[in-house]
Amino acid sequence: MHFRSLRNWFISGLLLLTPVGVTLFLINFLIQEVGIPMRKWFFFFIPEESSRNVVIEYALYLAAILIVAVLITLLGWFSKLVLGRLIVNLLESLVNNLPLVRNVYNSVKQIRDTFIEQDKAVFQKSVLVEYPRKGVWVLGFLTGTGKGEPQHRTSTPLVNVFIPTTPNPTSGFLLMVPEDEVIELTMSVGEGMKLVISGGAVVPPWDVGKHESV
Repeated sequence: MHFRSLRNWFISGLLLLTPVGVTLFLINFLIQEVGIPMRKWFFFFIPEESSRNVVIEYALYLAAILIVAVLITLLGWFSKLVLGRLIVNLLESLVNNLPLVRNVYNSVKQIRDTFIEQDKAVFQKSVLVEYPRKGVWVLGFLTGTGKGEPQHRTSTPLVNVFIPTTPNPTSGFLLMVPEDEVIELTMSVGEGMKLVISGGAVVPPWDVGKHESV
């Protein structure tokens, strides 16, 4: 076992854990610093000695979580407004000037954008394509069927496949591939994107017997 392999595995593990860790840290921070203090405003009528009861304390903690969830939802709604977008763009420009924070934020943002794009059906399916030579396969995402001049000038039906780069899936390139040379996968676009971002370290489970019987 080489040191380089250990280093690559460590980096792959960090890439996998960083977005999850940042999300959990932020949620816990919001619960402790926002949700718990704010619950006192809503439940001011509960005596202090009663809040020491385990059941009541547990219920109040759930209320703090609910408050944070509502605030995050409102923040998402506000970000869609014109003023909200201006503020978000300003904050992102500030974050991009902080080296370590920038890397973490961009990783989280890439995953978020991936699922947003999936909802918009930009990426329709995860596929395999032989590239850059026969016998070598690359994971890509089907974005549509061939149209216009590229399809008109070829003799076979084409499909458009976006090939993302690792570990930054926001960049990549477009392949126009004959339809019969593309293998469609059962893994979702989100699962395929996790595979790309992790550099192949995170492979979604697949039951061979289950899919062969379908």
